[in-house]
Amino acid sequence: MTILRRFLVVQALMLWQGGFLFYASFVVPTGTAVLGSSEAQGSITARVTDSLNLCGAAGLAMLAWDLLATADPSRRRRIVRWSLWLAAAGCQAVLFILHARLDAMMDAARTFVVYRQHFYRLHGVYLWTSTTQWVACLVYTWLTVQAWKAGR
Repeated sequence: MTILRRFLVVQALMLWQGGFLFYASFVVPTGTAVLGSSEAQGSITARVTDSLNLCGAAGLAMLAWDLLATADPSRRRRIVRWSLWLAAAGCQAVLFILHARLDAMMDAARTFVVYRQHFYRLHGVYLWTSTTQWVACLVYTWLTVQAWKAGR
């Protein structure tokens, strides 16, 4: 069961965090260049982040299972891993809320922004929250590999 759990944790992190990194690094700039505007790319992003946020919720469930099941001899590392998990989960909750608010500032088909002034300020908060979550997950992953090695 341990190897299956660890495999699922790795898969969840690759899909969720790897998907975020790939999308932010390659898809958004390419989409903006091809479509000619960040607003056109935004209509795609509005839909992709629906899935990305669901991957985040599922990924957090997998990480919690692993946190509960991993026999890590380091108390300090367990505390830090739980703290990072809580930070990532808190960010995910904020992302769900912000996503709904951002969607409400777009037209019904989510093809263009209706309330520009507030949208872009809130979108900036969404991006920083996503980045904070990504950093927390990077550190979490590093510590998880160490915990797996130590706990065998």
